[in-house]
Amino acid sequence: MRINNILQYTEHHRYYIFRDFSLSSLDYKMLSLIYQPMIGAFAVAFYQQLYHGIAEGCSGYSSLEPQRKLFLGLGLEMNEKSRKHLIEQASKLEAVGLLQTSRLGLPDNADVIYEYELSQPLSPAEFFRNMHLTMLLRDKVGKYAVISLRESFGAVEPDELAGAGLNKENISVPFYELFKLNMQSVDEELEQALTEVAPSRQAAARPALSTAGIPYGEIILRFPRNSANRRFVERLRGDEEQLAQVNYVAYKYSLTVADICRLLDEDGIFGDSGALNVDELQLRANQFYRQDKKREGDRQRTMAKTQVMANEAPAESDELTEEYEVKEQHYLQVPNQLLGRCDIQQYNMLMRNEPHTRFLQRFFPGAVPDWIERVFERIDLNYKLAAPVINVLIHYVIGTNDAQRVTKTFLDAVASNMLVKQIDSFEKAVHYVREQAQVEQDKERRKEAASGYSGSGGSAYGGNKGTGRSRGTSRKPSIPIVQDGQSGSAVSADELEELRKLARKLDGNK
Repeated sequence: MRINNILQYTEHHRYYIFRDFSLSSLDYKMLSLIYQPMIGAFAVAFYQQLYHGIAEGCSGYSSLEPQRKLFLGLGLEMNEKSRKHLIEQASKLEAVGLLQTSRLGLPDNADVIYEYELSQPLSPAEFFRNMHLTMLLRDKVGKYAVISLRESFGAVEPDELAGAGLNKENISVPFYELFKLNMQSVDEELEQALTEVAPSRQAAARPALSTAGIPYGEIILRFPRNSANRRFVERLRGDEEQLAQVNYVAYKYSLTVADICRLLDEDGIFGDSGALNVDELQLRANQFYRQDKKREGDRQRTMAKTQVMANEAPAESDELTEEYEVKEQHYLQVPNQLLGRCDIQQYNMLMRNEPHTRFLQRFFPGAVPDWIERVFERIDLNYKLAAPVINVLIHYVIGTNDAQRVTKTFLDAVASNMLVKQIDSFEKAVHYVREQAQVEQDKERRKEAASGYSGSGGSAYGGNKGTGRSRGTSRKPSIPIVQDGQSGSAVSADELEELRKLARKLDGNK
């Protein structure tokens, strides 16, 4: 919990709790034997205090209460020491993934409200797959205690089955073979009611992706019943995140419902556990996109010969849903190719939110050259640069005044430099572009200065070579031998007396 001023977190501030789970006996055992040695008994007590703020058997939100209730429930006094102690315990819970704390500011109120969102303890298998948590537990209780704890959470497989190499056949009956749903009629009122009543906050917690707007009903209605991936596609109904990723891929590569169903029916799109392989889906969707683009190019050339497409302007029917705002200090200037078509705010919003396949098309009056599209395809699929970073790369390479330098080598060099410098966000990419522009300006300035110096020096040298002897002038600098104001070293009293004796002796001889 990051609190800059202790007065921002007091017993007078209000709070509420959110959880969407219920603790089981296994969860309580995990809290007692695993989490408590890592974060301490007081932090676990704080977690349970928050958990019981919502009635057992329910999930959702608690009512607004002053934090005085938390202090009194944990036996803390109302002073600065107790506040710091509670902040420290909350930070421990946040570090191990049991709590997320947020601060909400109301527009009509100067005070803030604190939100405590609880997370369910990890299962034993998930916990021991997490290396940094396992290493922390080892540092607290020791290596052999960790091994003993892991064995205490699992039951051993029977000896008759262990290592027997039996042939395992899945004979479970899938849902679509036993139940038949009427997919022709969609109850929109029921869908809306279920969405509003459910206490899920996934849509609010994550920014929405650009979507093609393909509902689950359209996908499952067109998907073949005898497909091996049918049971995985049926799970998309309850998984909004994977459905949103499917819609984003469809939006990015302009795919129809039939294309999406064809892709989801292919091998390798879903893992063994039913999880969607987004990278594989994007790779095959990109192949669809390139094939459709090639067919579209052939169709356009054929229609141009028959003058069907004469005097027709390309219409942009798909508009980008604004998801991320761009601050004014991160604005980049509109390139000359797009002047008059959009202002600086619209351009930066497009660059921040639009997929690179659509953003790249705006810089070309017709089709994008194939080699440029292949280069950015490799940057997207192989280099894994973020979409806003690729768009800033397009602005820097194609949209700036140095666009005549566009080559495969230059594109790869800039993309590799971004990867090395770990440019993974729009703001970092903008800062990188401005730094490169400043470096290029410094190079030009040094070149101009060097050329000016060499020109003046060459003319002076040539003039001296021809006329220096006749004028009797020398090109060697005048070096002073004795510096002005230089004082000699001080003479000691003994040396002065020796000098006086020498002077008297000389006078006697005369």
